[in-house]
Order: sequence, then structure tokens, then C-alpha cells
Amino acid sequence: MADNKIQEFSKQSNSTQQEPERQYFLPSQVMESFGEKGKEHLDKNMPSQFTLSLTAGSFMTFGAVFSVLLAIGIDAKGLTYLLEGIGFTTGYLMVFISGAVLFTEVNVLLPTYYLQKSYWKKHKYVKFWAATYIGNMVGALFVALLIIGSNSMTPEFTKDLETLLGNKMQFAENGWIGWFQVVLSGIIANWLIGMAAFLTTAARDMVGKILGTALPVILFVAGNFQHSAANMGYFSLGLFASDNYVWYEYLWFNLIPASIGNIIGGAIFISLLFSYAFRKEIRS
Repeated sequence: MADNKIQEFSKQSNSTQQEPERQYFLPSQVMESFGEKGKEHLDKNMPSQFTLSLTAGSFMTFGAVFSVLLAIGIDAKGLTYLLEGIGFTTGYLMVFISGAVLFTEVNVLLPTYYLQKSYWKKHKYVKFWAATYIGNMVGALFVALLIIGSNSMTPEFTKDLETLLGNKMQFAENGWIGWFQVVLSGIIANWLIGMAAFLTTAARDMVGKILGTALPVILFVAGNFQHSAANMGYFSLGLFASDNYVWYEYLWFNLIPASIGNIIGGAIFISLLFSYAFRKEIRS
């Protein structure tokens, strides 16, 4: 009799218990969210698009500054990469959480949106893409000017910044081969940053979003992979704090090939592959 009561109570308890809520969104849901975000960005008027692009570019320079500051005086390479990655994670988190428009994130969001639709607005897409790129660059330059003008940075900061700039510009020594190496490096970089956006979107709480952003960012920083938006932050500081390179060297030997690679990395290895893999779930 007692055993029957225990079994009855156990059944009632099990029926009232609910499954714990999943702490992340499914990959197909993430891709649907990417498409919706792409449409939201595209539907904004040009002043709003440009303002959000300026903001994102500003965050890139803040991230660049923080990455240099955290690594000052650190000799161990592994710890240096970790701290630089953590520093730059701040910039990307500000972009992802605030809804600012970053060129390399657009390379994931807009292709995803178009792959889920049966029509293309080519002119609108190119216009938005260009406004985002220019806005990011202007925002990065503006914050760099403010920081250098405030005279807040120390000589140690400038020394470490020049080391970082040298690592990013080392491909220029290889001529055309180096130019194409930057393209390949750019593919890897935006593949990783695309995954940072993916994991951040999948997370349902702030801790998950921070970790989802931080891990791919730390990896791309440690690997010296070339991410055009991040490099805009570093190069903007370099223009005002160092005379090792001039603006057209940053543009031609790094930003242009890195941007080409970033478009390929985001559009193909994130948007296309995941949209194809989860096409049935997205359409249902």
C-alpha cells in the first residue's frame, strides 16, 4: 500500500515538473534572426544607417585601445594574445548589443536575408554596404583623433601599438603574394567574427553573449588574422600616433584585401553554408 502511494506521488511530481528551458537558440533560429536583422538594417533610412555605422567604427577604436592597454608590459606571448583578445571583445560586444552596424557583420546579415528571399535589391545593398564601410572608417578615425588629442596615452602604449601595426603590415613585404595572403587571412578572420555573431545571437543571457563573442575574437587576435573593421581601429590610431606607415599603405596593403576576404568569409562560410544546411527548418 505504501509502495503504491509512493509511485502515485512520483507520477504526480513528474507530471508537474517542467523541462528546463533551453539556454540557447537553435542554429536555424539564429539564421532566421540574421535574416530579420539584415532586413531591419536595410530598411533604415540612410542617416540612421550612417549614424549606426559611425558608432560601430567608434567601438572598434575603443576595442583597439583597450587591447593595447591590457597587454602593455606583458612579455609572455600567450598571455599577450589573451589580453589583447579580451580587450577587443569589448568593442565587438558594444557593437552586437547596441545594434550598431559593422561592415563585417553586414557581410553575414545581408547575404543571409537575401538567401531567404526570392528577390534582390542590388542597388540598395551596394549603397548600404558602402555607407557602412565609410561610416565605420570615419567613426574609427574620429575616436582615434579624440584619444590622441586628449594626450591620454603613454609612450609605452605607442610602442606596443607600433608592434601590433608591424604585425598587421608584415604581409606588405611579400608584394602581390602578401596581398593575396591578406585576402586569405581576411576570410578566416570574418569566418571567426561571423561565428562570434552567431554564438552571441544564440545565447539567451548576457554571460553567454560575452563568452560567445570572446572566444572567437581571442582566436582571431591570437592568429593575427586580418579583420578590416578591427584594423580600422588600429590604423586610425597609427595615423596619429606613429609615422611608420602612411594612410595609403594601410589602405592598399591591408584594408582592401582584408575587406575582400571578409566579404568571402562572412557571405560563404557563415551565410551560405548555414542557410543551406538549415534550409528546411528556416522555410517551415
